[in-house]
Amino acid sequence: MLLFWRALYWAFEELEKNFINIAHKKMAGINPRKIQGRWRDGFALDVQTVSSAFLGYDEYGHKKFDTKRSEIGELLYQIKYHSNEEAIGDLVEAGVEFLKRWETGIDGIIPVPPSKIRKVQPVLRVAQGLADQSGADLLEDAVKKTREVEQLKDVLDYDKRVELLKGIFSVDKARTKDRRLLLFDDLYRSGATMNEITGMLYDEGEAEEVFALTITCTRSNA
Repeated sequence: MLLFWRALYWAFEELEKNFINIAHKKMAGINPRKIQGRWRDGFALDVQTVSSAFLGYDEYGHKKFDTKRSEIGELLYQIKYHSNEEAIGDLVEAGVEFLKRWETGIDGIIPVPPSKIRKVQPVLRVAQGLADQSGADLLEDAVKKTREVEQLKDVLDYDKRVELLKGIFSVDKARTKDRRLLLFDDLYRSGATMNEITGMLYDEGEAEEVFALTITCTRSNA
């Protein structure tokens, strides 16, 4: 009987350690970085990569890099490029933990419309999780694309990005008027897309306030 109680005690002790390790891992993944734009306030949960070393060229002449990502950046990478749905929950928990501390008073979450069709859309899936756990409404169709444009990640000139973005979004004022909104995206690079939408939410959507949150940002914007 004594051996039984000792074994039970050790089992509970091991279980407690596992819970502590999991909690520590999630907290360690949050390293908020301020992002600048037309919104009232904005953050990225962390940088996308922490380092990237050029290794040379492969047999096809493509550049090769040794890239090290942040914990949050790795989770996002696994979802976008490997359709790893298990990483969604970790990103949602990280986002919810940060929102609790940020205290914005948001009542609606607007995901930035995706620029590319993927098997698993990280922005939509994580935004849904944030809405479910924060009590805010998911306003998926409050901002829509009116037409497609070329991939902005391939356009390096900021002014050209801004020009390409003109007129490609529409806002449903009935869903945004007098609301405190969180504009949510996966990556903050130049901020051109989020700035365009934020301006429309204020000017056409008559939002009370707009806050911005992204999963990651580039190191140049950290």
